[in-house]
Amino acid sequence: MTAFLKTLLVVTLGVALGLLSTWLAVERGYGFGSVQAGPWTAWPKTGSSEADPYAKAVMARSGEIPLGVAEGLSFLAQSDDSGDELTAHCEYYVRGPMPVARFWTLSPMTPAGGQLLPEGNRTGFTSAEIARNADGTFEIVIASEVRPGNWLPVRPAAHFRLMLRIYDTQVSSTAAVIDARTMPHVVRGACT
Repeated sequence: MTAFLKTLLVVTLGVALGLLSTWLAVERGYGFGSVQAGPWTAWPKTGSSEADPYAKAVMARSGEIPLGVAEGLSFLAQSDDSGDELTAHCEYYVRGPMPVARFWTLSPMTPAGGQLLPEGNRTGFTSAEIARNADGTFEIVIASEVRPGNWLPVRPAAHFRLMLRIYDTQVSSTAAVIDARTMPHVVRGACT
C-alpha cells in the first residue's frame, strides 16, 4: 500500500508542476522565439504555422488574431530605453527611426493586453496622421496631461505597454535579430 501512495504522490506532484509551469508560460507572453530590439520585443512566428504551442495557447485564451507572416510584425514595449516599467506617472517620448514599412500604428495597451481607452478617445497614432518635422522625423509624447503636437494620452496612475505594429515591411518575420538602431526609442521625461 505504501508503494501505491508514493506512486500516487509522485504522479500528483508531476501533474501539478506541469500545470503550474504551463500556466506561468501562458501568462508571461507568447512563449519562445522572441526577438529583442531595445525596449521592443516581437514574436515573429506567432502568425505562422510554426508558432509554438504556448503562443497558440496565449492567442486562443485571449482571442487575439496575430498578424500573418506576410502582413507584418507586432512589437511590444513594457519598459523605456533605460529598462524602467512604463507608467502614466511619467511622460515618454517615442522618437527616432521607424522600420521601413508601408504603414505603422502605435497604441498604448493595458498590462493585460487590452486596449487603453483614455480621455479624449485617442487610442493611438498611425503613420498616415503623424505630424512630422521638416526633415521627416517625428516625436510622440505619451503623457496623462495634454501636450502640444503628437500627444498620446494615458490614464493617470496606470501602468501600460506600447504596441507597435508595422505592416508590409522588409523586416523579415523569420529574422533571429532585429537591429535596435532601426527601432524608435522610448525615452522617459518628467515624472510626477
